[in-house]
Amino acid sequence: MNESGLPPVDALLIAWRQRGLDDLASEFQLLDGGSAGELFLRLRTEERIELLRDLPDQERRVWVRLLPPDDIADLIQGAPTSDRARLLALLDSRTRSQVETLLAYRVDVAGGKMNPQFIRVPPELTVEQALAYMRLQAGEGTTRTLSTGSDTPAFYYAYVVDADGRLRGSISFRELILAAPDRLARDVMSDDVVSIRDDVDQEEIAQVLLERGLLAVPVVDAHGRMRGVVTIDDVIDVVREEATEDIHKLGGVTALEQSYFRTRPLSMLRKRAGWLSILFVSEMLTATAMGFFERDIEQAVVLAVFVPLIISSGGNSGSQAATLVIRAMALGEVRHRDWWRVVRREFGFGLVLGLILAVIGASRIFGWEVLFDSYGDRWFRLLLTVAMSVTAVVTWGTITGATLPFVLRRLGFDPATASAPFVATMVDVTGLIIYFSIARVVLLGV
Repeated sequence: MNESGLPPVDALLIAWRQRGLDDLASEFQLLDGGSAGELFLRLRTEERIELLRDLPDQERRVWVRLLPPDDIADLIQGAPTSDRARLLALLDSRTRSQVETLLAYRVDVAGGKMNPQFIRVPPELTVEQALAYMRLQAGEGTTRTLSTGSDTPAFYYAYVVDADGRLRGSISFRELILAAPDRLARDVMSDDVVSIRDDVDQEEIAQVLLERGLLAVPVVDAHGRMRGVVTIDDVIDVVREEATEDIHKLGGVTALEQSYFRTRPLSMLRKRAGWLSILFVSEMLTATAMGFFERDIEQAVVLAVFVPLIISSGGNSGSQAATLVIRAMALGEVRHRDWWRVVRREFGFGLVLGLILAVIGASRIFGWEVLFDSYGDRWFRLLLTVAMSVTAVVTWGTITGATLPFVLRRLGFDPATASAPFVATMVDVTGLIIYFSIARVVLLGV
């Protein structure tokens, strides 16, 4: 323990992520072997890259070989191009071959996420032979990372694979241990095994594992030959990355590759300035709309008082709807074919929410008129104008927020791009048009 009361590994990790320690390598080298191994395995890929960059090749070799092949592939793909060959050269020939196979895939598909090391069992072996065969595979290095605390997919399930490499079934280790020693693997296995193709996107992998409650899922090629496994720990990373990216986009920020404190100021400015500039230019349309209705405002200056109330209500309702739909899309609860069902549902919600806010707004006008005589002879028409406008703008904002994610997905963009600021900006402009159009008819027509 140290002054903070935390173990050295936790203290160093927190300090590095919060304050950005430039001398992490020297601090890392002061740790004992067990603590250093624990820290290295807890680092994210980008953090491992930064640490290895400051270590000599001899130490690099030790730490890179500690990782399973899928993590090594992620490390090499994230490293600068000039360092990739040097990192590959640190591996033994068998691991290098496995990593090169993984590098042939994109990093965001099952083939790029899988670990090619797994426990395989021929279907004709008895349970007793299968257990001995598993111990043999462990001795060959399949589970070499267990001693350091790394998660290893080999110890979730054994996979029954025939002579052609095709996946036939799976056996949990509990079932294998409890089965009679003379039973055959093909009789003990479950042939209703869930598998995924090696070209499946990482978000779909996460959905399969989480919905089925699996610890690992086998990866097969187009011919049904088993290539590796993707485990729940890989999916947790995917879910975290996707959720972080979506949250950033919802806030109108380009997704950060590193943690908040480790993102360089110039990079942070670039990621924020772009969206802010786009939204600022978009908001200029609001000023244009206000200019178009300038004469109406001159006839009834009180209309300007309620502009923030009207457009913020529409923007907020649109942001709500967009956030709900985007999250439902990410979870697989809503698909593109559901768009009309979603629009009808959100139209009803928008109308009811608009009426609720209209009553609140009308009560405010009525109260101010009774107490302070604020609005003159046309107070009731002003009340109707505001109430009708709020209802219409909130309904329109809700429909816009619910529809935009579907439109963006159809166009091939990430639905999260329909961020709250973006929806609010769109509804601001259209909300002004709705508001002043109703005002012309109800209030200014008198």
